[in-house]
Amino acid sequence: MHATANTPLPTTSTRRPGVWFLAGLVLFLGAALMTTAHAARIKEVAAVEGVRSNQLTGFGLVVGLDGTGDQTTQMPYTSQGIANYLQQLGITLSAAAASQLQMKNVAAVLVTAELPAFARPGQSIDVNVSSIGNAKSIKGGTLISTPLKGADGEIYAVAQGNMVVAGAGAAAGGSKVQVNHLSAGRIPSGAQVERAVPTPLQEGNGITLGLQATDFQTAHDVAQAINKRFGAGSAHALDGRTIRVTAPVDPDARVTFMAELEELSIDNSVPAAKVVINSRTGSIVMNQAVSLGACAIAHGNLSISISTTPSVSQPNALSQGQTAVTQKSDIQIKSEPGMLIALPAAPKLADVVRALNSLGATPQDLLAILQAIKAAGALNAELEVI
Repeated sequence: MHATANTPLPTTSTRRPGVWFLAGLVLFLGAALMTTAHAARIKEVAAVEGVRSNQLTGFGLVVGLDGTGDQTTQMPYTSQGIANYLQQLGITLSAAAASQLQMKNVAAVLVTAELPAFARPGQSIDVNVSSIGNAKSIKGGTLISTPLKGADGEIYAVAQGNMVVAGAGAAAGGSKVQVNHLSAGRIPSGAQVERAVPTPLQEGNGITLGLQATDFQTAHDVAQAINKRFGAGSAHALDGRTIRVTAPVDPDARVTFMAELEELSIDNSVPAAKVVINSRTGSIVMNQAVSLGACAIAHGNLSISISTTPSVSQPNALSQGQTAVTQKSDIQIKSEPGMLIALPAAPKLADVVRALNSLGATPQDLLAILQAIKAAGALNAELEVI
């Protein structure tokens, strides 16, 4: 740690007091989830393989801005894009003319959209528009015709329309005020689908279900629920994530079959124990399957204090020297011994929260403590750092 200043600084310390809000939130979640596993529908834990959405993207231009567009001297692709668009309309510009375009009312943007499953030509989808240049704002602009391509390079939709930008701003005399974000917007129903993506729902004599998370117990429960409703042998769990289901061949009967299958309940659906840690914010979230074995923990505190005081060096009257200001820093390091605390076994989430609260550690300290408990084999859960 390093600090410099021209005025005395108050003593600072890296040691933080206990933050109980997060612990209280986790305790609240634990109280809500401490009951036994509840029934879930198949549609909540699995989806039909091949029936999914597809991401689309495209390069476009927003016109009609009130002088808040790109500075084309720094963004050459904006002038190139407008020149290419004008050429498609039958207006050809020379290279010299294109390089001299000053289009403060135009901004280059990337347009993204999600093509849902079973989308047909003529249907509308929402699009997001984001500036990629130095435009100050794209509020009030109009997106001109922009082809949206998939991962295979084919055009699946075309976007165009007026944007909705949830923000406002003003600048004058070197001062600027801005509310929300002005370089991104959204066009509801701003693109029309031009090409459908085939899905395997009606292909073959069956369908394949894919679980959202790999879990052999859940795969077994899903197969058992389907066999109980539609007869033995209707479903087979291929692995911890895939279930093969025999379905009617007739399209209408298959849709009816899928509607009933998705509403089937799965009893005793217990998710895998997991602790999710956000290392940037210090957030810690646990699910109801987390349990804790008996262990002992000692966690000491380290404090680093820095105090900087400026001092003035004044030369003698006849020395022809110059007054100089120097900094005097006082650094103190204090290490407190940690008391060894025994944590009892905690079979439920509420017990785990109560045991961790007894340590009196901050969320940042808990990040290291939970990893150490996991390494010692006392934490029965998977750690995931995001």
